[in-house]
Amino acid sequence: MSKRWKPNVTVAAIIEQDGRFLLVEEETPDGLRLNNPAGHLDYGESLPDACVRETVEETAYDFTPTSLLGVYLSRPASNECSAEGDITYMRFAFCGELGAFHPERRLDDGIVRTVWMTADEIRASTARHRSPVVLQCMEDYWKGTRYPLSLIHQF
Repeated sequence: MSKRWKPNVTVAAIIEQDGRFLLVEEETPDGLRLNNPAGHLDYGESLPDACVRETVEETAYDFTPTSLLGVYLSRPASNECSAEGDITYMRFAFCGELGAFHPERRLDDGIVRTVWMTADEIRASTARHRSPVVLQCMEDYWKGTRYPLSLIHQF
């Protein structure tokens, strides 16, 4: 019997305030990397709810998704020598409104700090991005791509 394959479903938040964007600096096997606030969908969660949860866990900011930015399928180049085999990510990226900051909150394990960056700084730091999906999400945001949350149905 062959093993059933399935992608890892993740969510990400694209958050802008005063022309700067909220990213996280996180520890990875490849060193410190920049990423959008992002994480895995938990059992029973809706995609927008997962994005709200992951954003507060990684940044200590509340977040309200208002639009689906896009759906991104990626396979890290490291898959070729991965002991776990094929790892594929299906990222659902959202943009929305930044909420309250909770300075008392401890950030998720592996998150070193949050950083606010301009579009030029993000584009200039691609060598430090967790994956190419980080910049692709940002470029789609800057192009004005937006889809209504009603596009997502959960049963």
